[in-house]
Order: sequence, then C-alpha cells, then structure tokens
Amino acid sequence: MKFGFIGAGVVAQTLAKHLLLHGHEVMLSNSRGPETLWELVSSLGAGAKSGTPSEAAEQDYVILSVGWSQVPAALSMVPDWTGRVIIDATNRFDNMDSLGDLSEVNSSEIVAQYAPGARVIKAFNTVPMQWIQDYTEKKPKTVLFVSGDDSPTKQVFLEIWEGIGFACIDLGSLSHGGSLQQIGGPLAGLNLNLLEKFIV
Repeated sequence: MKFGFIGAGVVAQTLAKHLLLHGHEVMLSNSRGPETLWELVSSLGAGAKSGTPSEAAEQDYVILSVGWSQVPAALSMVPDWTGRVIIDATNRFDNMDSLGDLSEVNSSEIVAQYAPGARVIKAFNTVPMQWIQDYTEKKPKTVLFVSGDDSPTKQVFLEIWEGIGFACIDLGSLSHGGSLQQIGGPLAGLNLNLLEKFIV
C-alpha cells in the first residue's frame, strides 16, 4: 500500500519506518516544499519519497500528522478530498493549557469538516511515539485504537497495522469511538500491550 503523510515530524517519521519495514511505500510532505525533505527521505531508505500535500493525498491512505493549529491550513492545501482516506493522528490542543471545547463534536469530526467527502479514520493519537520506536520483530504488541464510519476501509487499515505488529481495537464510529480516544477521553494515553504468551 502507499501512504502519504501531511506533516513530516516525529509522528510521520515513526509511522513511516514501521510501514517501510513491511514493504509499504511512503510519501512525506510539508508546507515548505518537497526539496526540504530530501535528506529525511534519503535517511528513511528505499520506498520513501517526498512530495507536495496534494501528491501525498493521492496515495491509498493519507496520514494527517500536524499540530492542531495547522490542521485547517494543511487540509486546505488539497483542493478536493472526495473519496480520499484520511488517518487523523492529530491531538486537539488549542494551546498547551487548553483542550478546547470537548462537549460537542470530537476532534476527528472537526477534521472531517475541513475535508468534506473524505473517509476519516482516527488512529495513533493515543500513543506517544516514544512508545512505538522499537521496529524489531520482538517489539511489544502495542494496542492501537481505531475509529471510523467506513467499515470496509477501516478493516483494510486494521489488517495492515495488525500485520505490522500492533494489536488493533475497533472502537466503532468516528463520533463514539473518536470521543473515547481523543485527548481528554478515557482511552487517551493508555500504554497497553497485548500479551501473546500465556501460562497453561
């Protein structure tokens, strides 16, 4: 599969490394232009390249990995989101002291409003990247919460990340599941690993 990233920071780099090690392709993008990412994609190795946000949005899955204040501008760099799949890895911090208003729509529903026509899946936002920077086959099977309304698309996404070595848990719809896993929700920041060895 081909994954495009809007944002090229720690989140994008960490997830890209996992994907590349399992045969997927990645394209990183930012607001400053593909040439500013050449050194980074070269360090990631075969299967990695840089592009514009519009080019990143042409991939099978688009992982949104920018700061919350950058979300509107980042999504506006793609003129038409119809039919595209966005993986929302953002966290809703208005500033360092405020989560914003959590009483109505959740953060991924707001992302969906900025990208009309897109199929939005919420994932990765509950897991600090330092928890998943073991890329070996012996890495812990970290629990990954996933929410979204398009079940077939979500199922393919779950299978990809299960194959990479995560324990994926489908929380259901973007509205219900997204509220559980957004910052301020009960599932945010839980460091959970699946135990694969049991004493009989």
